[in-house]
Amino acid sequence: MDCPSKRKDSGVVRVLGLDVGERRIGIAISDPLGMVARPLPALVRSSKAEDFVALADLVAQYDVQLVVVGRPLSLDGTEGPQGRRVARYARALADALPVPVVLWDERFSTVEAEDILLQSRRGKMERRKARKDGELDGIAAAVILQHYLGSRASASPDGDGEERVIVETSTDQEAG
Repeated sequence: MDCPSKRKDSGVVRVLGLDVGERRIGIAISDPLGMVARPLPALVRSSKAEDFVALADLVAQYDVQLVVVGRPLSLDGTEGPQGRRVARYARALADALPVPVVLWDERFSTVEAEDILLQSRRGKMERRKARKDGELDGIAAAVILQHYLGSRASASPDGDGEERVIVETSTDQEAG
């Protein structure tokens, strides 16, 4: 397995996106170049410890360098009870994983995911099943991750572009 510095130099940056809900965690993964997000099957939540083991397995399986957690905010940008719960969860996750974890504004991600599901030309019953089975959660995670990836792509290389990371929940872990 390559060391992180070699992966970084080669331009390969896999990013995992999460939409943390009460019952399920929507999951998405970027392509190896860190440009395009695609949904993965949702994780049915059990305990925080079991969630973290499953997420650590995904980090290892996909050779992930960064985890982006969707942060629920109100329309005016303030954080409510769910946002605080997700922020606490992300901080604990950052302590459990060997890669940085960032929180990212997820406003309208579920609406966008619903729209994607609607545009998939599935019947009403198929869309209902997709919601029940957690497919919508994975699509929402992909929307969150794609927004994050898009913001990184549009940021200028000299650092003038604004990256809207709300909170970085772990320290930089660069290879020496």
